[in-house]
Amino acid sequence: MLKRKLAKGIYIVCSVCFLQHQSASAQVDYGSTDTVRLSMEEAEKTFLEKNLALLAQHYDVEVNKALVQQAKLWDNPTLNTDQNVYSNNKFFEHGTYPNGTPYGQYYIQVQQLIKTAGKRGKQVRMAKTNAEISEWQFKDVMRNLRSQLHQDFYTIAQLQASKKLYADELAQIDRLLTGMNAEFKLGNIAKKDLLRVQALQISLLHDATDNDKQLDDTEAELKTMLQLGATSYVVPVIDDESIVPQMPDVTIPQLMQLAKQNNTTYQLEMLQVKYQQQNLAYQKSLAIPDVTLGPNFDKNSNYTPNYVGLGISLPLPAFNRNQGNIRSARWQVKEEETNLQQAELELQNSIVSAYNKLKFTFNLSSSLHQSFYKDYSDLYSNVLKSFKDRQISMVAFIDYFDAYKEARQKQLQQILNVQLAKDELNAQVGTDVIK
Repeated sequence: MLKRKLAKGIYIVCSVCFLQHQSASAQVDYGSTDTVRLSMEEAEKTFLEKNLALLAQHYDVEVNKALVQQAKLWDNPTLNTDQNVYSNNKFFEHGTYPNGTPYGQYYIQVQQLIKTAGKRGKQVRMAKTNAEISEWQFKDVMRNLRSQLHQDFYTIAQLQASKKLYADELAQIDRLLTGMNAEFKLGNIAKKDLLRVQALQISLLHDATDNDKQLDDTEAELKTMLQLGATSYVVPVIDDESIVPQMPDVTIPQLMQLAKQNNTTYQLEMLQVKYQQQNLAYQKSLAIPDVTLGPNFDKNSNYTPNYVGLGISLPLPAFNRNQGNIRSARWQVKEEETNLQQAELELQNSIVSAYNKLKFTFNLSSSLHQSFYKDYSDLYSNVLKSFKDRQISMVAFIDYFDAYKEARQKQLQQILNVQLAKDELNAQVGTDVIK
């Protein structure tokens, strides 16, 4: 008699769950009127237009371009003048005596610094290299932020899918518990069965809360990058066909060649070597004295009333021949050459690692595994009906319920892993070798 009542109670509960499950899976409330639906292309466009970190780095590029122009300019000439201010109880006494002899003295000289040993050209080349470094630093910032944008975008998609999964399962558990509480009061089910379902509900609530916290943190980061308001709710729009990419039809040596041309870290190290080599040449040129030329005119203060002369001055390199700076520059060249070797080794290892990660995740996302997840999901829709028809026990139902959640989470995580592996390879190469 008890078994008959229990079966009848379970039948009623499961019938309600089965009918409501069909509509619950299609209803996900993503919030308010501030919902922002974005594809990856739209997110990248907004990111490039509004991201303040990129804007600040772009200003730095323009700063260094302006310094190239500054390095091309010649030094300004220097004007020196001297004249009598007070003499014979008179201020600025100038004139001519009755016999025609001029009186009053003044002196004028214009000096121009002439840089020797190609210093000016070397400074221009260093400024140009520094501007190149600034441009590659801008690309590096953009690469890192773009990689973070992709990671946040696809992570939000995965977390929102998990949020829907938890909402659906919690809705079913709530309905199941409502029916079971009624049956428990009638004495049709054991308390241990009720407690087991309640424990499952508590576990789901904890998992859903942790998922919501991670979703809020990731959304806050993405909204900051896209300059969206705090009340906005981002919903990624993803083309299902792009979830599983094709492996790039390139070899690792080809990827390395592309990376040496596009990887920002490697390019920056190459430019650092170039800059230090230019700095060494410049430091050597500083050992050669510059010349200062100064044509001058002296009125009434020399052996002739109107004296025109030419002054030439240069320091004598008797003690300071810039030896310390030259030695330091040589060691800086060696240091950067060593850093470049290290960067090349790290780039090789990073390319191989990223390629292998993509290959592994791609293999897990093969058609066989996708078929498994689809079949498993279809089976989940029939579990309640099977339970209603007493084809499975409550213990089997709860076990399957838990197993489906884990399988579905692994599927969502696998979709995210594919996107992250794809973006990692693109980021290491420095260009999109795989879409």
